[in-house]
Amino acid sequence: MRQEIEKAVKIINEGGIILYPTDTIWGIGCLATDPDAVQKVYDIKKRTDTKSMLVLLDNANRLPSYVDEVPDIAWELIEATDKPLTIIYPGGKNLAENLLSEDKTIGIRIPEDDFCRQLIQKLRRPIVSTSANISGMPSPAFFDEIDPEIIKSVDYVVNWRQDDSRPAQPSPIIKLGVGGEIMVIRK
Repeated sequence: MRQEIEKAVKIINEGGIILYPTDTIWGIGCLATDPDAVQKVYDIKKRTDTKSMLVLLDNANRLPSYVDEVPDIAWELIEATDKPLTIIYPGGKNLAENLLSEDKTIGIRIPEDDFCRQLIQKLRRPIVSTSANISGMPSPAFFDEIDPEIIKSVDYVVNWRQDDSRPAQPSPIIKLGVGGEIMVIRK
């Protein structure tokens, strides 16, 4: 795993795009602070940049660096969940501008996956995580379901857990309002 992390870090730090396993489904990723790399991900997915993507952080304590204010309910949700959970926060900051939605919100997940956490720790910055599919197509549950066009489009395919046989699903998504309102986006 360490060699794969080293290779992925090198590619990402050069502005490249990786295809990698997460705690949910396989993701396409790059530095969440690099607008050119973020645009490449939109291009690979054939997705408009009005449809935002989420970010992975290695630790919840880093949330205040990337959102204006972390509502108290967010801390409670993070602590209470035993499954991957993406939370959309108001007031995203210190991220590539084209990663934020029009209302400046940003979806963030703290993965439990060792590969993801170690990768983010090594980079010392958050990474983009979006499903490894062309926009509008189903998310692949397994590596071998990823469209060859996606595989050819990235700069590096992580050679880790490609033979994983447990079905994967995207995380639920909850959107938090400034006043602590909660809206379920995806169950």
